[in-house]
Amino acid sequence: MSRDKTPMKKLVGAVKYTTADGEVKNHWTNIGVAFENRDGSWNLRFNYIPAHVHDTTIQLRDFESKDDEERAASPNRPDDLPL
Repeated sequence: MSRDKTPMKKLVGAVKYTTADGEVKNHWTNIGVAFENRDGSWNLRFNYIPAHVHDTTIQLRDFESKDDEERAASPNRPDDLPL
């Protein structure tokens, strides 16, 4: 396992659905975590498996830092204003 990578990542699922207007969209949700092994392989731990697996894309993503989460929660903070 390389030292520059985070040994744990999140699993997210993008489930396709169709709106009342007929538009196809994706709903993203956290569905579990993944842990990197010493040999570079990954263990996946699911909190749940989406019911419509054929309409779901599962991705392995880095966890966002606390700063990223706070910025997403309050996008209009003074330090986020353009210069």
